[in-house]
Amino acid sequence: MNQTSKTNDKNPSQLGFLERFFKLHAHNTNIKTELMAGLTTFVTMSYIMFLNPMIMSKTGMPFDGLFLATCLGAAIATILMGLYANWPVGLAPGMGLNAFFTFSVVGAMGYSWEIALGAVFLSGVIFVFMSVTRLREWMLDSIPMSLRLAMTAGVGLFLGFIGLRFTGIVVADPDNIVALADLTHFGFGEFGPEAPALGFLSFLLIAVLSYRKVFGAVLIGIAVTTLIAFIMTWILPTDFFVVAEAAKAFAPATGFVSYNGMLAVPDFSALEPILFKADIVGAFQVALIPVIVTFLFVNIFDTAGTLMGVAERANLQDKDGKITGLSKSLKADSIASVIGTAFGCPPVTSYVESAAGVAVGGRTGLTAVTIGLLFAAGVFFLPLAQMLPGFAVDGALIYVAVLMMSSLRALDWDDLTEYAPAVCTTVMMAFTFSIANGIAFGFITYTVLKLGAGKFKDISNGVWALTALFIAKFIFLT
Repeated sequence: MNQTSKTNDKNPSQLGFLERFFKLHAHNTNIKTELMAGLTTFVTMSYIMFLNPMIMSKTGMPFDGLFLATCLGAAIATILMGLYANWPVGLAPGMGLNAFFTFSVVGAMGYSWEIALGAVFLSGVIFVFMSVTRLREWMLDSIPMSLRLAMTAGVGLFLGFIGLRFTGIVVADPDNIVALADLTHFGFGEFGPEAPALGFLSFLLIAVLSYRKVFGAVLIGIAVTTLIAFIMTWILPTDFFVVAEAAKAFAPATGFVSYNGMLAVPDFSALEPILFKADIVGAFQVALIPVIVTFLFVNIFDTAGTLMGVAERANLQDKDGKITGLSKSLKADSIASVIGTAFGCPPVTSYVESAAGVAVGGRTGLTAVTIGLLFAAGVFFLPLAQMLPGFAVDGALIYVAVLMMSSLRALDWDDLTEYAPAVCTTVMMAFTFSIANGIAFGFITYTVLKLGAGKFKDISNGVWALTALFIAKFIFLT
């Protein structure tokens, strides 16, 4: 008889505190299984500790503070999910939203990161309000599934393009906008240390290991690529590199020269420059409405899709097929977005990688609490984050992009009025380098095509309102 069966043979009143609090008996699980599930999910999503500060530091925010903020924001949000909703879900700053924050709101639109954080805060407050009212259901029901799928895929393509730029695989070109880089290049580029071949190798390693379901595939891929970069930098002759001087300078940039260990007691004073620095008053601008709407939409639909997917895998339905605890989990996720803002994070959201923990038996909030505690322990690994070369981590960024793009497979490819707006949304996010613009083009395309096809009933009141809003944006705010 396995441990779970032995546990379930007992009366709940005879079980320990953890058994009773998380209702392990009722969910047919045990402490050992939940802890292992938490470790599994943490390992699969821990790349965010390195990716988020790498991306957001491009705004001028300090890398060290962002690393601590990412760990602490993810820890608090995930523990909240576990204790309040009793769901086996990990949360962290959202991939895609951090890129939108950095490259669109701060980079292209020119707002300060403080005002951008203010916009994140306002979107989080709206999300909380919607989560405690029926507005959330109205929003989810009124937005067509094709556009919801496109938002995920579009964010993926957006991330993929960023990953290709960061690794140096794709470079700016005066004639064709972008072009393939010299893959033998090893040195410094527009976004820091570049090694196109190694960046692509990182992606390939992660993809192959993930396909073979190797535990910790993302971390292994990053580690192996880092090791190869280390060997190339220090063992091979400098004339091996196309840019020899840049290759020599590469070592201290990755931390290898000053490297004295992977662990260090965190200096929480590094948080001071970004802690509670959101400019909420400055975010009250008409021009920022599309930005706030974008943060809100991507957060809501990504969260809803992730939570419902995890619930299905974890069998968190009652006898009538209704998902138990979904309302609490959505509330926890929305509150986490507001909490994350205090630490200087983009919207904190539920991660689909939680399914990895569910696959090994995670069923309750004890899994989430385990994930949260491991993220909290991550603050000791700042030296490791500082020593990782960007292109090794960027391979993970490209891999995440590929995963997100897979949502397009659920489109109705037999109906032009459904797939054309979705493709438009996806492509325009990357080609205009703006998630907000992609969403706007998608809604406008959807409405026009449905009108032209005579499918008036497919256009909900929500779509009408948002289409009008986005048209007004292009007329008055562009």
